[in-house]
Amino acid sequence: MKAEIFNLWPHGDAPGASQSTAKPQIIDLAKEFEPYNRAASGVRCPELAIWYPEESNGTTLLVAPGGSFARIMIDTEGSSLATFFTAMGYTLAVMTYRLPTDGHHEGADAPLADAQRAVRVLRDRAARGLNGKRIVMMGFSTGGYVAASVGTRFSEKLYPPQDNADKLSARPDALVLVYPVITMRDGMAHAESRQRLLGEWPDDKTLEAWSLETRVTPETPPVLLIHAVDDESVPVTHSMAFFSALREQKVPVELHFYERGGHGFGMRNLADSPLASWPMLVTEWLRAKKTAVTAT
Repeated sequence: MKAEIFNLWPHGDAPGASQSTAKPQIIDLAKEFEPYNRAASGVRCPELAIWYPEESNGTTLLVAPGGSFARIMIDTEGSSLATFFTAMGYTLAVMTYRLPTDGHHEGADAPLADAQRAVRVLRDRAARGLNGKRIVMMGFSTGGYVAASVGTRFSEKLYPPQDNADKLSARPDALVLVYPVITMRDGMAHAESRQRLLGEWPDDKTLEAWSLETRVTPETPPVLLIHAVDDESVPVTHSMAFFSALREQKVPVELHFYERGGHGFGMRNLADSPLASWPMLVTEWLRAKKTAVTAT
């Protein structure tokens, strides 16, 4: 399957990249006889890669892959989703985003600025019939942090408007978070991600502000959380903290734990594993949410 690929920002480089010294690079981490396993870094010009279904169900899945804020795993948590989800009628849009340590004007907010822009661009395209109107954001690991940030901070103004797309809402219609990074609090945070996002010695106020369980409001969109109990990189306490905050604010939320699966399972090597059910779980949840909206 071939993807349509285009720049997220109208002038190529993001507006906040002007002072960055980041040098774009894509390397393939795949071993012999394995599929592509490309990782992007040094992103200055974020892109969207879009795969289209033969018959659309009206929903676009915007995917933010993970990579510990050091890289973006564009295949294992991106392109590998295309075959399944397009067969189910979804338009699949996989984004690259700028990384917080690359000296962009927005600093730690650079990934969020790109994700806000991505939602708006897809809404603009939907208005012109180019993809599904319902925009669901899916994030893996640190990409889950990016997606959850959009779901809780969609109204924040992080960049100067570029065109008519930026007049549109950046709020996704729903979130699907797979083994997401959520909290920055001591004793729970994923150390590498926190350091790259907030530096070596963030103070308590900063840690609280960047822990997304503190950002949930009744306007946060419905959320599906998926995590493996034996994840030693990003513990299930991240999903649990977000789940509790969502429930407290009466936001519709569903949480699914797998006993085994570790971290970074994505779509590959799931045969004969209970994990193989997670993509279908997503489609059933989204179908139920769409039916509920239609019924009301």
